[in-house]
Amino acid sequence: MEKVVATAAAKELIKQLQKQHGELVFIHSEGCCDGTSPICMTAGDFYLGSRDEQIGMILDVPYYMHTSNFSYWQHLQIIIDVVDGLGNSFSLESSMNKSFIIQAKKLEM
Repeated sequence: MEKVVATAAAKELIKQLQKQHGELVFIHSEGCCDGTSPICMTAGDFYLGSRDEQIGMILDVPYYMHTSNFSYWQHLQIIIDVVDGLGNSFSLESSMNKSFIIQAKKLEM
């Protein structure tokens, strides 16, 4: 089972963003204000730290998470979905009045 997957709606939005912005990257945010949210950025516009690790890939877009958060998420599959409305203003989809969100389900071992 893949660690990170996306719904059909999220994949469609990712494809639109790829056409508009080119190469993308997802960063798994653990912010106090936005809560846990997937931030979608143009590759090269976000500095990855030495403890940010790639844990998945969606449509050729790498998904990174800081190692300090992985222990919480290690038994869960991350499902990227999209909703109407603004969430994380730093993420590319906010310009389209959309927000990527995270759903999760327990990984079957």
